[in-house]
Amino acid sequence: MHGKAPTDAYRPLVSLLGHEGGSPAADAGVDGRSDHLDLALARRLCDASPLGIFLADGSGNCLYSNAACQQITGLTLDQTIGKPWDDLVHPEDRARITAQWAEAILHQRAFQSEARIGRVDGSVVWARLNAATVRGGLAQNTYLLMIEDVTDRKAAEAVLRDAEEALFAEKERAQVMLASIGDAVLASDLAGDITFLNPEAERLTGWSSDAAMGRPLTEVFRILDGATLTAARNPTRQAIEEGRTVELQLGCLLVRRDGDTIPIEDSAAPIRNRNGDVTGAVIVFHDAAQSKVTTERNAHLARHDALTGLANTALLTERLSQAIALALRHRGRLALLFIDLDRFKGVNDTHGHSAGDTLLKAVADRLRSCVRAIDTVCRRGGDEFVILLAEIECRQDAGHVAEKILAALCEPYAIDGTAVRISASIGISVYPENGDEATTLLQSADTAMYKAKESRQPAYSFAGSERQPLSAAWWSRIQKSVQRAHRQIGQNSPSSGVSAR
Repeated sequence: MHGKAPTDAYRPLVSLLGHEGGSPAADAGVDGRSDHLDLALARRLCDASPLGIFLADGSGNCLYSNAACQQITGLTLDQTIGKPWDDLVHPEDRARITAQWAEAILHQRAFQSEARIGRVDGSVVWARLNAATVRGGLAQNTYLLMIEDVTDRKAAEAVLRDAEEALFAEKERAQVMLASIGDAVLASDLAGDITFLNPEAERLTGWSSDAAMGRPLTEVFRILDGATLTAARNPTRQAIEEGRTVELQLGCLLVRRDGDTIPIEDSAAPIRNRNGDVTGAVIVFHDAAQSKVTTERNAHLARHDALTGLANTALLTERLSQAIALALRHRGRLALLFIDLDRFKGVNDTHGHSAGDTLLKAVADRLRSCVRAIDTVCRRGGDEFVILLAEIECRQDAGHVAEKILAALCEPYAIDGTAVRISASIGISVYPENGDEATTLLQSADTAMYKAKESRQPAYSFAGSERQPLSAAWWSRIQKSVQRAHRQIGQNSPSSGVSAR
């Protein structure tokens, strides 16, 4: 121990405990017995302290450390004596602590800080450090450093900090979600004062969040009975009193800040804390008029082709089943026309998919113009279409419609300033001759369409019969239309005909 007896390490502390000029011990010459008592007292006082005590000389080297200090640092007294005090500090904290220490000495003030202490076993202890200059019977500059183990407190603070960060992140996520949803959300406390509005609630009520915050709910969310135009009961009060979700009565009107009214649909639910106590209420509402429009639009999209607006397969199947039931009851007839466009792929490859979409919409318009209001035109997918002729007298009625369709589809289309020509093949099935079920009629028409394709020119074919090419009169009409279209589009090239696929 650097040549010192065990008791010698306590002598600096004895000097600081009061045996400085004029003391009885000094006057007596500090006999051996009193010196022994002083050393014992110093040992007991220091080792009884729960705080670590580290006494350093003017150079910062250890003169003494007590039992608590040794337990905190993991160093024995022998290992501590003569060791610079800042060697105890974790390398990552050392520069900061030594700078703070130098600042305290420069300005002659107490030193306080917190730092990590690296123990010899590799573990780390968090410590609170307090130090001051001591004037006593030793050298002029002696420093007393008190070390308190705050590892448990730091761990608790870390847990609390992590919890706060998690809570903040959760709150941020909730705020983002509430700001993003399509419904309006408004919250109030038990007193009925506004505590939150999301952007949609601001839009519908006409109140900004800043202006509404803290105002009575009945002022910001004023609702009327749509039938009597009298004040309707606010659902939040009922939700709070009954502790359950409450639906707003039908037909309610929300009075906006500017005085306008809009129909709304909503529900209110109580807000509870972690103990289950009700602390307020939240209202979720939306514009009922817009909701009706959205519902109708979604219903339409579910039954119609998004590109052309024609009926989709689901709607065709429904109407075909209804038409079959009606024809069965009245001993009527109906027909299905299965239409496949020819040369459509060439348009896509040459002009691009945008031009192809434009062409499909033009085809849909022409098909609508060829049938009655009671008939159904369906886009089956890709370049395939199906037409339901709900009521016909004889099968040749379907043949006349097929000729009309072929002629209409064969006329040129103006796509990006270019005359584009396509053709089509049509298969026809008739109820009840070709089947009495929707699936059978569709399959028969599909098979007939492939038979029509064999002619390699615009044609239609009845199920179970030979294909029927266009009549001479229709061909003449088509040629005139082609020539007229070329002149209108500004092309001088002659008509190319439609026989090639």
